[in-house]
Amino acid sequence: MKLLIWLGDSLDDLKKFPAEARREAGYQLDRIQHGLLPSDFKPMPTIGAGVHEVRIHIEGEHRIFYVAKFSDAIYVLHAFTKKSQRTLKRDINLAAFRLRSIVHGGGK
Repeated sequence: MKLLIWLGDSLDDLKKFPAEARREAGYQLDRIQHGLLPSDFKPMPTIGAGVHEVRIHIEGEHRIFYVAKFSDAIYVLHAFTKKSQRTLKRDINLAAFRLRSIVHGGGK
């Protein structure tokens, strides 16, 4: 089972999800840690290679950007509640910035 590493304030942001959405997020992240795919996800190549978005549709729309392509851990780049159809550019940019910090800062 891979370790989860929360970047920036992604864990604090996930804790702001409603209780049922937090439980679902935990379940989906556990699946990823065990090498399985989340129930509802999509690749996010606009953020970077290997980045995926977990989609949670409970008491609103919630998203988790993560990357699991590294052998040492799964990195949670960003967690947020969607307020509109489109993902805001600031959410994409924040996740891309955090991904760059792993790639360039962690020697991956």
